[in-house]
This record gives sequence, structure tokens and C-alpha cells, in this order.
Amino acid sequence: MAELKETYACIPSTERGRGILISGDPKSNSILYTNGRSVIIRYLDRPLQVAVYGEHAYQATVARYSPNGEWIASADVSGTVRIWGTHNDFVLKKDFRVLSGRIDDLQWSPDGMRIVASGDGKGKSLVRAFMWDSGTNVGEFDGHSRRVLSCAFKPTRPFRIATCGEDFLVNFYEGPPFKFKLSHREHSNFVNCLRFSPDGSKLISVSSDKKGIIYDAKTGDIIGELSSENGHQGSIYAVSWSPDSKQVLTVSADKSAKVWDISDDGKGKLKKTLASPGSGRVEDMLVGCLWQNDYIVTVSLGGTISIFSASDVEKSPVLFSGHMKNVNSLAVLRSDPKIILSSSYDGLIVKWIQGIGYNGKLERKVNSQIKCFAVVEGEIVSCAFDNKIWRVSLLGDQCGDANSVDVGNQPKDLSLALNSPELTLVSFETGVILLRGTKVLSTINLGYTVTASAISPDGTEAIVGGQDGKLHLCSITGDTLNEEAVLEKHRGAITIIRYSPDVSMFASADVNREAVVWDRASREVKLKNMLYHTARINCLAWSPDNTMVATGSLDMCVIIYDVSKPASSRITIKGAHLGGVYGLAFTDEHSIVSSGEDACVRVWGIIPQ
Repeated sequence: MAELKETYACIPSTERGRGILISGDPKSNSILYTNGRSVIIRYLDRPLQVAVYGEHAYQATVARYSPNGEWIASADVSGTVRIWGTHNDFVLKKDFRVLSGRIDDLQWSPDGMRIVASGDGKGKSLVRAFMWDSGTNVGEFDGHSRRVLSCAFKPTRPFRIATCGEDFLVNFYEGPPFKFKLSHREHSNFVNCLRFSPDGSKLISVSSDKKGIIYDAKTGDIIGELSSENGHQGSIYAVSWSPDSKQVLTVSADKSAKVWDISDDGKGKLKKTLASPGSGRVEDMLVGCLWQNDYIVTVSLGGTISIFSASDVEKSPVLFSGHMKNVNSLAVLRSDPKIILSSSYDGLIVKWIQGIGYNGKLERKVNSQIKCFAVVEGEIVSCAFDNKIWRVSLLGDQCGDANSVDVGNQPKDLSLALNSPELTLVSFETGVILLRGTKVLSTINLGYTVTASAISPDGTEAIVGGQDGKLHLCSITGDTLNEEAVLEKHRGAITIIRYSPDVSMFASADVNREAVVWDRASREVKLKNMLYHTARINCLAWSPDNTMVATGSLDMCVIIYDVSKPASSRITIKGAHLGGVYGLAFTDEHSIVSSGEDACVRVWGIIPQ
């Protein structure tokens, strides 16, 4: 049996030139955000406690807690809103098609009976309010001609709904049933976000014209605006009120977050500018924010979540970060505590410490994409889509000098001879390349289509897997490969080959969902019938004591086999990663790390059966 010990969560999906609207639940100190088809629930005071809802069929865009915290409404790019419980395995309550296009924002009414959603759609259907249990419409929302980026429900009676969007308008509706009341065109650019104050007395809208305008929540009249003195120098993407309704937090493309005092008559005076953690690059632009209890939360374009203390804003923020895209490779440094390195195809390498979580991003001097990587003591070796193999020295949290060699072919796989890690075997479409450091020893065309390869730790043997499912065992002498034997058991293209740590065995897997463990000396099958996945196997890992082999597949499962027992006595982790498992590594005999399409990294404890 296997149990989930830790989840290192993905970060929010962001898009340049657009804000993201995160939300939370003050009672549980949790926040909600989306990445791909997943809705992520994270706890501000418990970084390793993460829950993921993955039932959307399309990319999720926004999620909100109901006022009592029992339900979450989440929306996606298809215009669908799903309402599900926060307990008991996220049981689905309702599912409504609300708009014909992407939903950008949604909000519950304070009594938890109604939901308003806004976004893109055909014709005039850009905003809709409905009963949460029946889906019945509760009003007509005319007055917008372009995408509606944000909507808000006044938290006190008499109820009001306000909307804003790409037509530069801020509209007020009275109800229920809701009807158009008035419209303001004070902004001269996209109005990105608007929010009512918790006490229901005021409303603020923020825009790409760098202005924030404050309205009387009941009448809809403009009563003031944020001071332009020391104001934002870029588009303001999001705004959030303090719990006492006396201050607001704004974030902007100018890479700063600002806290403003709001007077009773609606004037906004700058109180404090919060420095953005980061070096001032494009990804340090701030695109989302939330003020919850004593936490001030900001989100950067690069996805980093910074958590400040509202009562002590001078204190350095706590950072949550990680991957935004598919995590396709994992490596474990056998230190104490264990360090896990994960890479995503956008070229980001993140360092995690088992038991603690996020520990930083490895800054590389050359930020190329990463297809696969391997780590040995003090060095990262990676290959990308630019036909280059990179060797980068690892100096604590930073990467040192990088050396590369252009191998002239698109690398498919790379494998290091662990006892002499200068020696690297790289496979490409029609053959393999032997490297020593960044020097090409030889390029060998093998006459068949190569799909995977591995080199033994001592560098004397290589196994090359083909499109035809055959494994070619080759001895390495000097800089040439000599074929010694061909093993035939697989019925599909080989996807991965790995030697056991003591090199007495090796394991191989294919696109036809089968894995095989071989005895290296006799070249006989040691463990067969490993046919429990329902899709191609993407990755494979050995336990440090050579007793277990684990496989990860496109079917979202991880299966762990004990080599000394029949394949039927396996341990299966179902639904390990939404979209498929792409990385696997053991940290010790009882723990395995997995990563996948959902941009998350998870640590599982293995309980012997």
C-alpha cells in the first residue's frame, strides 16, 4: 500500500497582460487558484497541505468558496460552472453551462443562494446570475459589448451586482431579479477587477489605465479615487479589501503591490508599497492579490505566491513557488535531508527539501528548455530541443558555469555512467552518441530507429531500445559499441530502460503498457506479466536496495512491483497525477517521488504488504 505524504503544488497559471483572480476562505486560511484543469486548495499556514480538484474537462479559470465555506464553485474556458463540496472527496453538487465562452470571474451572493459569473460569450450573454441549486436565471445583464473581466456581489442588503470589462465600463445592477441601473466610463482602458468592501459600503474598480476609482456601493455614484501621488506606473490587475474595509491592496505590472488607506469619503491615500521579491524581470510583474485575515498575498506573472503579514509588512514574505508546466524529469540528491530536483519542459529547475517543500529555483545562466536531465554529485546534465547537451555545475542553490556541445541530432534520451559521470550516452532517431564531458567521442548510426537507451554505471555496457520493441545489448570498447545480444519480449516501442543500482538487473518498458525486469548476467526475464497499466509507460525507477521497481504511465497511475514476488502482488497508486505521470525517483527504500502533467510533485510512503 502507498500513502500520500507530501504534495509540492503547482503554481497558478498566468498570462501576460492579464490579471488572475484568486480567492480564499478566511475560516480555514486556505486560498484557491487554478492551473490547467486543476483547482488547487492551499493553506497559508500549512505549506505542505494541498488538495487538488481535477474534474473539469477544460482548463479551469477561477474558483470561489461559498460564504459558509462548505461549497466551491469553479469555472472553466468552456463556460461551465461546477459546484462541489469541500469535504468527502469533493462530491459534485451541480454542473451548469453558464456562458458560451470562457468565464473570467464568479462570485457568490452573501446568503449563498445565488452565483454571478462573467466572461466571454456570443452576443450579449457576457454576464449571468443564477440560483446555485437550480440554475434558474435571476436577472438580465445588458450594457456590455465586450468581454466582462470581473463581477462582484454586494455583501449586504440591498443586493447589487457590479461588472467591468474590456469595453472600459463599470456597470451597476439592482435586484434580485437584477436589472441594469447605471454605467460609468471613467476608465480609459480595460477595467480588470472590481470588489465591494466587506462592510458593503464601497466598491473599487482598477484598470490598465493605472487608476483605481471608488464608488458608493448602494447608489453606484463615484465618491473618490486612489491618489495618483506615488501611484502605480503600470496596469493595475487586481484589488482586494482588508477585512475591516478601511484599506485596499492593489497589484500592478510595475512589479509592486501597494496598500492604501481608504477614508470614509472615498479618498485613497498610499500607506505602503510592498517590494516585489525578485530581480525585476518580466516574470516579477504582479498579476493577482488577496487580503485574508492577517495575510497579504500577491501572485507574480512567474507564478510565485508571496505571503506578507499585514500586521508587520516589513517582515520578509513567505514564498510559495513551483512549476507551472508539465514536470517531466526528477532527480534525488542523496543528502540529509533529501533534496529533490524537478524540471519542467519550459526550462525551470526547482529544488525541494523532503519534509519542508519549496527551497528555491535553480538560476541557470543559459535558460534553455529541458527535455530530460540527470544529476550527479555537483553537476546537472540536460538535453533540450536545440540539439545541445548541457553540463552545468551545481553550487548550492545556484548553477555555476555551463558548458554545452551541439550533437547535431535531436536527443531522445540521455544516460550517465554513474561511476565515471563524464561518460554520457545520448540516443537520437537513428543511433547513439558517446560523450566524455562536452567532447563527442563518437556518433554511431545503428541502422534501426532508436527510442531509448541506458549505459551501465561502469561505462562498459549499453542497452539500446528500438521502435520494434527489441533490446540491443552492446559492449563499449573505446568509443565504439559492439552488439552482443538482442532481447525480444516487448510488443511495442521501448520508452525507457534503467539499470538496478547494483547492476545485477535492468528493467525496460514500452508504449504497449508492459514492463519487464531482466537478469543482467543470464539475460533472462526475471519478472514478467507486468501488464497492469492501461496506457504507455513514461518513466521507471529502481529502489536504492534493488528490491522494487516502479513504473509511471499516461494512465495517471504509479505501480510499484516487488522483484521477488509475482507481478500480481503490486502496489498501485491510482490518479497520482492528472494527465499522466512523467517522472519517478525513489528517495529511500520506503519513499517514492512522482511528477506529471499537472505540474505537481508528490512524495508517497510505501507500506509493505
